[in-house]
Amino acid sequence: MNKTFTLLFFLLTTFIVYAKGNDDVTLKDTTEIIKLNKQAYANRLTSPEQTIADASKALDMAVKLDYKAGIGEAYRVRGIGYYYLNQATAAINDYLNALSTFEKAKDLRSEARVDNNIGNLYLDNNLTKALEYFKKSLVITERLNDSSLTASLYMNIGNVYYRKKSFNQALNYYDKSNALFISLKDSANLVQCLQNRGVIYYWLNQYDAAEKLLLAANKSAKQLDLNKPVASTNLTLASLYIAQGKFDEAERIVREGEAYAVALKDEKLTNDYNYTIYQLESKKKNYEKALHYLQLIFKQDSSIHQSNESTQINLIQEQFKQEAKQRDTELLLVNQQNDRIKFWAVTVVAGLLLVVIGLLVSNVKRKAATNEQLTGLNEEVSRQKDNLDRVNHHLEEIIDERTKDLQVKNKKLSDYSSYLSHQIRGPIATLRGLMNLEKEGLVDEKECITMMDKCVSDIDQKIIEMSEMLNDGPKTIV
Repeated sequence: MNKTFTLLFFLLTTFIVYAKGNDDVTLKDTTEIIKLNKQAYANRLTSPEQTIADASKALDMAVKLDYKAGIGEAYRVRGIGYYYLNQATAAINDYLNALSTFEKAKDLRSEARVDNNIGNLYLDNNLTKALEYFKKSLVITERLNDSSLTASLYMNIGNVYYRKKSFNQALNYYDKSNALFISLKDSANLVQCLQNRGVIYYWLNQYDAAEKLLLAANKSAKQLDLNKPVASTNLTLASLYIAQGKFDEAERIVREGEAYAVALKDEKLTNDYNYTIYQLESKKKNYEKALHYLQLIFKQDSSIHQSNESTQINLIQEQFKQEAKQRDTELLLVNQQNDRIKFWAVTVVAGLLLVVIGLLVSNVKRKAATNEQLTGLNEEVSRQKDNLDRVNHHLEEIIDERTKDLQVKNKKLSDYSSYLSHQIRGPIATLRGLMNLEKEGLVDEKECITMMDKCVSDIDQKIIEMSEMLNDGPKTIV
């Protein structure tokens, strides 16, 4: 018993330690996934390629653990990396996978973030769609009171109005986002706000205010090692200096920004710099160089490209929806098949249970009948035992009685033996004496015979008395 208890205790302890070990491993892995996703997101403005690499690693780990929150966030962050590399197709695919994951998990906050990211994809090709996604996200965000995402959405809505050339409306949203980012102490997004507000003042021809904001954005971006904002800020600064006729400043800032664009492998930014250099060379009347850069220019923001990119994104979304519907249909069919299997399995189990119950009932009845028979046999055995007890008791009484009788008879025999020994011994002794006297001739023969006859008669009489005593019961022995 002690050995069994010890074994059970050992097994239980081993199981607890193993389960705790698994929990520790899982917790460590999920923490690593969260860390990778945050690291990937932090690199979006510095190295989008690193963002994609880290997010892909996080996605692989999350899929192995079936960690839904990690899967959705990894898709979202990787989509952001593709967005900053101007790979709209890859970005929308990841965004839609992230959105599907978060919808299934009923994670509204994360759904709002993905809607914001999809809105950014439409900024350069379909402003109506972009604004639709931003406002959809804003409704959820304001309900959840998420200040960080609200600030980002204000900035993105400002970007929509900037592209619509509604500069004052854009500036209003930029100011609102700037105030929120200051309260949140979000340095990276404050750089974006400085840049965006500087761009607005540039288009409002308020060059001094624009230059001040853009230089501040450039300085902060370099301090934070944010390559993308440095490149895009320099682009606007170059246009500002060209507009002011500061060609040397413009050329210096263009060369610096162009280096950042090349390092980022951002073809769109590189083409924008080619166009800016074309403008600069044209203003400087270096027409041969201007013509060279004009030949290199590929305007990604042309109406044809915008239309194609927007259509492509819409087609991908529609395709994703169709695939999702197909998956849902397949899942429904599988569930129906599983339901049928479960139904028949339950039916079979129910049938087996009925058979088992029938066997149990039959077994119970047999046991009841057997118990009844055993009870009858027990009662019969009890009766036989009582009879035997009574017979044994009677036999004991008979034995006691016989024993007492034998004891009495033995006593009688003993008494009679003593009696005979005493009563017969005398006549026999007399006979012997007479026989000796006769041999020696000391007594007359006739007289000797008479005396011997008398002795024999006495012996005979004593034997008769003894026989009577034995047959008639005890008499007083003198």
